[in-house]
Order: sequence, then C-alpha cells, then structure tokens
Amino acid sequence: MAFSSNRNVIRWIIIISSFIIVSLILWNTYSFFQKFKAEERKKMETWTFAYPEYTKYFYQDGAELNSIAEHIIVDSTVTVPLLLLGKDNKILSERNIDSTILQNPKEMVTFLNKLISQNEPIEVELPNNEKGKLYYGNSPLLNKLKYYPLALLLIIILFAGVVYFFYRSSKNAEQNKLWTGMAKETAHQIGTPLSSLVGWTEILKTEKINPEYIYEIEKDIDRLQTITDRFSKIGSAPTLETMDIVGVTKSSYVYLKSRSSKLVDFEMESPENEIPVKLNPQLYSWTIENLVKNAIDAMRGKGHLKLQIARTDKQVSINVSDTGKGITKHQFTKIFEPGYTTKKRGWGLGLSLAKRIIEDYHKGKIKVLQSEIGKGTTIQILLKTA
Repeated sequence: MAFSSNRNVIRWIIIISSFIIVSLILWNTYSFFQKFKAEERKKMETWTFAYPEYTKYFYQDGAELNSIAEHIIVDSTVTVPLLLLGKDNKILSERNIDSTILQNPKEMVTFLNKLISQNEPIEVELPNNEKGKLYYGNSPLLNKLKYYPLALLLIIILFAGVVYFFYRSSKNAEQNKLWTGMAKETAHQIGTPLSSLVGWTEILKTEKINPEYIYEIEKDIDRLQTITDRFSKIGSAPTLETMDIVGVTKSSYVYLKSRSSKLVDFEMESPENEIPVKLNPQLYSWTIENLVKNAIDAMRGKGHLKLQIARTDKQVSINVSDTGKGITKHQFTKIFEPGYTTKKRGWGLGLSLAKRIIEDYHKGKIKVLQSEIGKGTTIQILLKTA
C-alpha cells in the first residue's frame, strides 16, 4: 500500500515538474518574441527618422547620398515588409512586397489590414511639412518565432499522448495478466471438487437411483468440465479445428433452452447441411451462451429469442435476436468494452470476452446488427468458412 502511494506521489511530482518546465519554456519564448518585436519597431522608428534625410540628399542634383541614411534604410528593411503612404494614400516607398499586391486595389486593402493587425503604424515627417504613415509587418524570422510555442506545445501534447497510451497499454497488459492468472486459478480450484463429483456419480450408479437423475447430474458435470476447460484456455492461443458450426451452435443453444425460463420462446433457424468452420468449440460455445444469456437478461426473462445461421459464399453469419429493451446507437460499440454494462448487476465482461474470442482467436467479426429501444436487439457474428 505504501509502495503504491509513493509511486502516485512520484508520478504527480513528475507531472507537475513537467508542467512547470513547459510553462517556463513557453513564457521565455513569448518574452523573447516581444523583445524581438520591440527591436524591429525601434528599427522602423529609426527608418522614419532617416527617410526624410535620405530623400533630401537623394533628390538634390549632384549631391552624394548620405551614407548613414543609406545604411539605416538598407539595414532596417532587409526582410521586413513595409509600406509608406503619403497624402491621399499615395505610395511613397515600399519594400519586400509582391508587385501583384500593389497593382490590385482589393489585395492592397487586405494586405494593409494585415500589416495593421501585426503592428501599429508609425507617423513620418516628410519634406515640405507633409505627414505620412509607415505600415510594416513582421519579418519572416519573427513569424516563425511566433509559431514556435505552438509547435512546441503540439510536440509536448503528442509526447504526452504517447506516454499516456504507453501507460494505458502497460496497465491493460497487467490487468490481462491478472485476469489470466485468476481464470487459470479458478479452473484449478474447480478441478478438485469436480473430480470428486465424478467419483460420487460412479458410486450412485451402483445404488438403486433413477438413471434419469444420474444422467442429468452427468450432464452438469460435463458442463463444469467444459467451463473448467474454458477458463484454462484464457491467456493462451487456442487450438482451432474444422467443425460443423451448426451442430456446435445447436448443442449450446439446446442446453441453454432446457435450463432457461419457460417464459422465453426459443427459436432457431439453420441450414440442414453442415457448415465447416475452424473453431475452438469450448470458446465458441462460451460466446453463444454469453449472447443468449444477455438476450434473456435484456428481456427480463420473458420474450422471444431467435438464433439464425446463414451461409454466404465465404462466410457464415450467426444472428442472435431478442425482444428486449434495446440500446441506442452510441452504445453499439460501447457494449463490447470491458466493464461496460447496462445492468444493475454484472461485471460487464461477457460481451468483451465474446469480442475477444471471435475477433482475436477466430479472426471473425461481432457487432450489433440492429437495435431499437423497446423492440429488441440483434447481435451478429461473422466467421469465415473452412
């Protein structure tokens, strides 16, 4: 108990520490982004100061270009998209903007709104006491840096997902080992009194007892032996044999019919010819019993239960239908999950076990074919013919 408690504490320490580290990385990245953005704005403000001097010297006849102004103009606008508008929104200067945008008024408006959303425009003192506005966007490096936290966050989420699924699969593996061990131990525990019952049956045969009673006892003993065999097979790869699925299904169906309420109307439709399928008879009959018992529970011990066997070209379908309470569509897959049950009592293992037997061991399919609230449910098994 103490070990489990310590393990939970360590797990929470790791989770909280990871959260703090991730938060610090994201905050540091955000701070760097804001500093970088502020640096770019300073460059743009310097550009607005240098631009009037640049134009003044550039347009004077015979004057040399001011080297300082030239350096500021070029260095500040290497990659940053900018647009200087003067009176009546006349374009005075532009850099790093596609010419097709400048030639299309609609695209120009959209692009201008994009620049405004990225940075506040800067007022510029132009020659002749005129004023203009400098619109500029983020540099490609700044845009990449902006999405870096999102990429980092996505990587962390994916990593957390991998860890979660690894932990969940490990936990499921531990649970499977536990259930396998419990099943095998149950088979072992049943075996001892079962051997004793077989011996007592042989003694009863020498006494003057109605043979029908002994016959029924022997049937139940055979039943217990089948159950023991089923539990002993859990966790190991079962042996599949080519058998007549009609005969195996009918045998299980008839046994359940003789030991069920007389208020349940049993019906079975099957072809007269044999249908060979690779089966493990003990596990397959277990599936049929689970489906039939679930159907009887859904009808609360009263109603019509029908089992249909039909063959197609390469498959055989086994449909178990009841007139019970039915289920909603979102429950069609949930009822096969371990632990899920719609009954007040029960472990929710019957249908999940049936799914594992059919799909994992027999490589078939099991699903809810149809269901309607208040009218009943049909569950279908599909298996390949041999």
